[in-house]
Amino acid sequence: MKKIVLGIEGMHCDGCVNRLTKVLKALDGVVDAKVSLENKSAEIEYDENELELDDIKQAVSDAGFEAKE
Repeated sequence: MKKIVLGIEGMHCDGCVNRLTKVLKALDGVVDAKVSLENKSAEIEYDENELELDDIKQAVSDAGFEAKE
């Protein structure tokens, strides 16, 4: 398992947090995802054998936000 923290741009409210959390947790290989509006970040634990960082970033982008390492 691998744990990463990504900066997230574009979140404005708890609805954004909830939406992004659901998107991340729905990805195959994601074990846990914690999104913070206050810190503008997402802490993601995932299985790197099932999922690549670029896939996570793409899912964040598809949800309408920007991920920064």
